[in-house]
Amino acid sequence: MKAADLARLVFLAALWGGSFIFIRIAAPVLGPIVLVTLRVFLAGSALLVYALVTRSDLELRTRWRQYLILGALNSAIPFVLISTAELQLPASLAAILNATSPLFGAVIAAIWIKDPLTRRKIAGLALGLIGVGVLVGWSPTEFTPVVAIAAGASLLGAAFYGLASVYTKAKVVGARPIGMATGSQFAAGLLLLPFMPFSTRAGSPSITVVVSVLALALLCTALAYLLYFRLIVDVGPAKALTVTFLVPIFGTLWGALFLGEQITISTMAGCGVVLAGTALVTGVRPGTGWLKVLANTEGNSSKSG
Repeated sequence: MKAADLARLVFLAALWGGSFIFIRIAAPVLGPIVLVTLRVFLAGSALLVYALVTRSDLELRTRWRQYLILGALNSAIPFVLISTAELQLPASLAAILNATSPLFGAVIAAIWIKDPLTRRKIAGLALGLIGVGVLVGWSPTEFTPVVAIAAGASLLGAAFYGLASVYTKAKVVGARPIGMATGSQFAAGLLLLPFMPFSTRAGSPSITVVVSVLALALLCTALAYLLYFRLIVDVGPAKALTVTFLVPIFGTLWGALFLGEQITISTMAGCGVVLAGTALVTGVRPGTGWLKVLANTEGNSSKSG
């Protein structure tokens, strides 16, 4: 992996980790439905401008049904669930729980496309469950029925991400990444529009809330999609998947720095167990992988210098 690719990977993780901070700020004021609708329409508009400038074919006529389903599974439903969860959960906890999406994806893939659950994957799923128990049971946030429901909503959002990944693999074969990104964001917005009249807001948005919405849409969604697809093309999906291990780290770091959230031993332990389970399920070993990445980066840097 070249130094530029490594920089993109870390930057992408920082953006996706930051999304949980912006949600935590904006969701209590705007409400989950309004926030997510603004997010996907703004992100879709920015991606559309990029597609027009680069003259990319979005394949809307032939793939609009796929984009509609993908918009529901990968954006509208999980975005709303996670935004609802963050009305009660710290951003750092939501970021870590979101790392369970590959675990759900493994189970769904086994059921849908008959991708076998090996012993390694089963062990990873067990570790993931233990990690979630540590995170929720020993969180600094008082464990109440409302918090339990919020954690369940966050995990359900991760499950929809897993479902979306399997759907993409099974049904959206050969689609252009920019088409999937742009089409799914607009589709998500259209699906959410009928629910807008039933949304409640806590008050008028402040400058901080407005900036959070713009950052969430333009940086953490539109720009992040472009970075992720660029990584898939340049280094392959397996190495791009290592971003999963960095997002909770950045989510926890940003939560502590900007929202004053606590980083406890139980949080670190739960995060470690969840990521260990994810590593087993995905077959990615972060420790060895990152040593190789850093070695390759040093080599590439010396050649360019």
